Amino acid sequence: MAHAVPRSADRRESFVHMHSLNWLAILVAAISTMMVGFLWYSPLLFANAWIREMGYDPNDKARMNEMKRSAGPAYAGSLLASIVSAFTLALILHGLRAESVHVGLMVSFHVWLGFVATVQLTGALFAKQSMKLFAINTGYQLVCYLVMGAILAVWS
Repeated sequence: MAHAVPRSADRRESFVHMHSLNWLAILVAAISTMMVGFLWYSPLLFANAWIREMGYDPNDKARMNEMKRSAGPAYAGSLLASIVSAFTLALILHGLRAESVHVGLMVSFHVWLGFVATVQLTGALFAKQSMKLFAINTGYQLVCYLVMGAILAVWS
C-alpha cells in the first residue's frame, strides 16, 4: 500500500492549528511550575529533606550561599524547559480537544506517569539516588503537570 503524501494544504492546516494555541495560557502554565517549585523546595515543604538527600550539609553556610548564587542559570534553564513542557502539553490537549479540568488532569497524569516518572526513575536507579529524593523530585513534577494540565485545558 502506498503511503499518502501530505498535501501542502494539510501541512498549512497543521501549522495554523499549532498557532491557534493559547500562548498566554502556555506562558502562565510554564510560570506556574516555577511557583510550585518555589513552594515545593521551600522550608515549608521539602527543602530540608531535599538538601539532605542531595548530600549537602545545611550547616555549611559557604556551600549553601554558593548554591544560592549559582541558581540563576538553573532557574533560567528550568523556565525554558517548563515552556517546552507547557507547549507540548498544550499541543496534546488541543489535539484531544480537552476543555475540562478533569480531562486536563487525566491527560497530564498519564503524560507524567508514562514519560516523566519513568525517565526519572531510570535516572535515579542508575545514579543510585535514594527513593526519597526520587519521590521529592518526581512528586514535584507530578504537581507541575497537574497544574499545567488544569490551566491549559480550562484556558484553551
